[in-house]
Amino acid sequence: MTPLFFELKNAVAGIAGLGGLGSNVAVALARLGLGRLIVVDFDVVEKSNLNRQQYYLDQVGMPKVDALTANLRRINPAIEIVGHQVQLTPENIPEVFAEATVIAECFDRGEQKQMLVETVLVRMTAPIVTVSGLAGYGRSNEIVTQRITSRLVLVGDGVNAARPGVPLTAPRVGVAAHHQANAILEIMLTNAQKRAGRSWQ
Repeated sequence: MTPLFFELKNAVAGIAGLGGLGSNVAVALARLGLGRLIVVDFDVVEKSNLNRQQYYLDQVGMPKVDALTANLRRINPAIEIVGHQVQLTPENIPEVFAEATVIAECFDRGEQKQMLVETVLVRMTAPIVTVSGLAGYGRSNEIVTQRITSRLVLVGDGVNAARPGVPLTAPRVGVAAHHQANAILEIMLTNAQKRAGRSWQ
């Protein structure tokens, strides 16, 4: 591990939504050795979630925040996890994610996605990694990461939203989630390089 990766111990990522995207992003970041995660979801684990989300059958009925926190601590006992079982709104987003150096948008519904992205870009300074177009199966290489602005990164194919006959499936959700985690890692390490004033190898 290069010295630059030790910077991750001081990094803080926020994850909005702990479903197929968010739970997979969180697992990837925990395995990287991230220092702190802020995880937010108001929902509970349902049996139908188990086909693509990082939960287990005996966790059905538990708040997702509690279930995911338990699972992440099994992966990385050193990680600090701050959980909020709340519904995010423009009013509470800046406070909930105040310490996040980057935020992952992991919602299912378009209006929630738009609300979060707009709130972060207008009222905060942290970058955000959002997703559009990951439903269906196959076509893995159509899921791409695009830097839209200096603070907005978009993951997905931009087309395939979930709809009748085009469900969310574990493989493509997982591909998109790992694109998100990789983009978050890149942002964090790039920022660490800038603070150090030199390139790490």
